[in-house]
Amino acid sequence: MKGDGPVVLVVDDEPETRKFVGMNLTAKGFRPILAEDGSEALKLFGERPVDLVLLDIAMPGPSGTEVCRAIRHKSDVPIVVLSGHSRETDKVNALDLGADDYVTKPFGVAELIARVGAALRRGQGQGRRSDRSMRFGELEVDLEGHRVIRNGADETLTATEFRLLSLLVRNRDRVLTHRYILQSVWGNSFAEDREYLRAYMYRLRRKIEADPSSPKLIRNVPGVGYRFVSDDAQLSASLN
Repeated sequence: MKGDGPVVLVVDDEPETRKFVGMNLTAKGFRPILAEDGSEALKLFGERPVDLVLLDIAMPGPSGTEVCRAIRHKSDVPIVVLSGHSRETDKVNALDLGADDYVTKPFGVAELIARVGAALRRGQGQGRRSDRSMRFGELEVDLEGHRVIRNGADETLTATEFRLLSLLVRNRDRVLTHRYILQSVWGNSFAEDREYLRAYMYRLRRKIEADPSSPKLIRNVPGVGYRFVSDDAQLSASLN
């Protein structure tokens, strides 16, 4: 490998996909290392430092979810799942296991690079998640002061609404599953109550979005959950 860009472990059992992803990552200054299955992926991961993992979810054993679990057990490295025709539940399971995001095949180069870049920035910014105040366009969120300001004016949020917004902001640019959000904000007894979450998201969007009917910050990821988008590059990338 040449250069000093981030090292990306690409795990996919399709040779064409590995070649396509590897070539485009190299063109953008990344240093890809390629694995054709889960066993090789875990071997390579244990042999050298890796900055991010691109992981196909639908592979013969060990599966993508098993590889995700094994890596997350010993590392906080960002993991972006590559999903083809796998079941929606496979994506959700991977995210619940600790994956940071997913990209659905077929995907374009711009979307792939945007997701990789966002996941890397999120990983690098973990230590700054407790920043007192963060700004996203016209929205300012003060986590320590429990204040939300939009267009220079204070927005009044309930305690639950602020907990929900705080969770999204601290995990910005990461897909959070319905179950994860419900358990984190309301507890295990609400883990399956998606209608409850949908109602709160509606109320929260009305308070922080310029156009709640076409939200730019809190984006729905169909069948999976929500993402708080802070990166302009991601705004132009498809969520599906």
